[in-house]
Amino acid sequence: MIVNGKEIDFPDAISISELLRGLNLNCDKIVVEVNMEFISREQYSSVLLNQEDVVEIISFVGGG
Repeated sequence: MIVNGKEIDFPDAISISELLRGLNLNCDKIVVEVNMEFISREQYSSVLLNQEDVVEIISFVGGG
């Protein structure tokens, strides 16, 4: 699967939540897009990813 432009090898049928845990990311501060479709945070544990998916993880950064 492609995550933020880089090929990453994860087992088939991994959920978005599992992917985020594996990448040590806090799901409260990010938005996930799978194959150009935004996924709601409530669906992170139910949406399963496969090797053909393209995932973009966008993190919010505060500042001034």
